[in-house]
Amino acid sequence: MFHVKRRFLLSGVLDQDRTRARDRHPEVTVAGQVSRETLTPMQESEIVDQVDDTPVARAAQTAAPAVGHTGEALPRPAATRVMVVANQKGGVGKTTTTVNLAAGLAMHGLRVLVIDLDPQGNASTALGIDHHAEVPSIYDVLVEGKPLADVVQPVVDVEGLFCCPATIDLAGAEIELVSLVARESRLQRAIAAYEQPLDYVLIDCPPSLGLLTVNAMVAGQEVLIPIQCEYYALEGLGQLLRNVELVRAHLNPSLHVSTILLTMYDARTRLAAQVAEEVRTHFEKEVLSTAIPRSVRISEAPSYGQTVLSYDPGSTGALSYLEAARELALRAEVAKTTVGRHRAAGAAVVPPRSGGETSAPTAQHSSMEGKR
Repeated sequence: MFHVKRRFLLSGVLDQDRTRARDRHPEVTVAGQVSRETLTPMQESEIVDQVDDTPVARAAQTAAPAVGHTGEALPRPAATRVMVVANQKGGVGKTTTTVNLAAGLAMHGLRVLVIDLDPQGNASTALGIDHHAEVPSIYDVLVEGKPLADVVQPVVDVEGLFCCPATIDLAGAEIELVSLVARESRLQRAIAAYEQPLDYVLIDCPPSLGLLTVNAMVAGQEVLIPIQCEYYALEGLGQLLRNVELVRAHLNPSLHVSTILLTMYDARTRLAAQVAEEVRTHFEKEVLSTAIPRSVRISEAPSYGQTVLSYDPGSTGALSYLEAARELALRAEVAKTTVGRHRAAGAAVVPPRSGGETSAPTAQHSSMEGKR
């Protein structure tokens, strides 16, 4: 499908550019083909230069390498990479990033599971997974102890991609989890007991730092933070990093921020460039070189129960997520950063809290350490 799209895209580019060339040169035939017999070498070179320098041609040259990577098998990680996609600030493209990165990895031949941990169930919707109240869901896994294998569903239009859906029942799960033993590690145990081979597990967290997000952080080794390239984008990032530190100190020593992805990037605005520069300054190694642009196609895709890679594989949004997924898989895993560095980065964005103050959820979870 991607190769067909690529041929269509490039043929359209050539058609438009041949039309421009025909207007400038009578040697161009009605069919849009240059009759080389009537051209001098200098005229032929001039036409080729004009064709290559049009906006459409430049766009095609940018898109072609990304499209060409589709179908390329990426190396499988030595062990399953469990990645927590988290940012308590809403509207940063967290769910969109989760489902499209997952689809991009799966389209490169990897086996990927998306765990929808948001009661709104947007990741389930975007993947075309039914998640009404009667459907077995992640709620049954966390609260009722049902095996993860009993609730996982395959994504129909993407081979190798699976989803554990969320239903509205998950909205009350945090209250029900409070009274359960080892409440913060129930997701981790469910993933460990899942017997099907997986290369990646991507957990879509709710826009909060409660028990559901803590469960995800205990289950994962890596945190992926989508950051919107707009004003206030860094607001709350310091608190998220402090929570990562608390979970690492008390519940999951392997947890670290490995990846930051810039989303909703608008190259036309100076603000987007400034935010991107600020993020890259504080998180030089963690930030992916690929930034996800603002795209109408990305916004439209969930309403059709599809990722943008299935909905419009030739769009700039699809190509960007495809390249981000490839970069995520190919880059060497970032070494765990020190607590001091993260705290310094957080302090530069948001002033740290006064000594000894912690958020209510994480303070509760640290007290549960002895019951794990």
